Amino acid sequence: MQESLQKQQNSLEKQRQSLAAQSAGDQANLDRNDFIAPLIPPATLSCLPLNPADIDALITPAAKTSGVTSSLLRAVMKQESGFKPCAVSEKGALGLMQLMPATADQFQVSDPFDPVQNVNAGAALLKQLLTRYKGDLRLTLAAYNAGANRADQAAANSGNGADPYPAETQGYIAAIFADLGMDQTKSSAGPTDDPPSDAPAEAESNNPNPQRQ
Repeated sequence: MQESLQKQQNSLEKQRQSLAAQSAGDQANLDRNDFIAPLIPPATLSCLPLNPADIDALITPAAKTSGVTSSLLRAVMKQESGFKPCAVSEKGALGLMQLMPATADQFQVSDPFDPVQNVNAGAALLKQLLTRYKGDLRLTLAAYNAGANRADQAAANSGNGADPYPAETQGYIAAIFADLGMDQTKSSAGPTDDPPSDAPAEAESNNPNPQRQ
């Protein structure tokens, strides 16, 4: 596991160095010709999805530490990044668990593309949200996807009979519930495959999820 993850990280580091060099070159060109836009679009990071053994090796300790089940971590990771450690969303979410920069800062992640740091932070965030929403998985996933403030607002407006979440969040929640083999109408139970009884609970902050807000 360590060898294949290390190869991924080495590849990402080389790509980031290349990106930094390209950025410096573009800026130098603009400094000389501030009326000429770069003709070559910025490069992006590229990587393959992690293999199942590496995914398990990342998820197992994160689940044990956080108290979040490995099945939930795997389902969220699949939906967030497709298991690609270099994934970057249009909104700026980074890595396997698609951490926004503010979330990475909250959990003291120095490198969001480092699989171990990213997964541990994502697991800690999920634990915070599960605690905040008293185990309601649907609310937890809505908050992870769209931010806690939006999830709170949607929950407050849920009495009109319509689904309170935007289409993207509805699809996100449905996909994860399908992966877990769970019924959304029984979401308060949450997945129960392997929650360790002695796992410490994360302390809640004033803003437990700055994701995508």
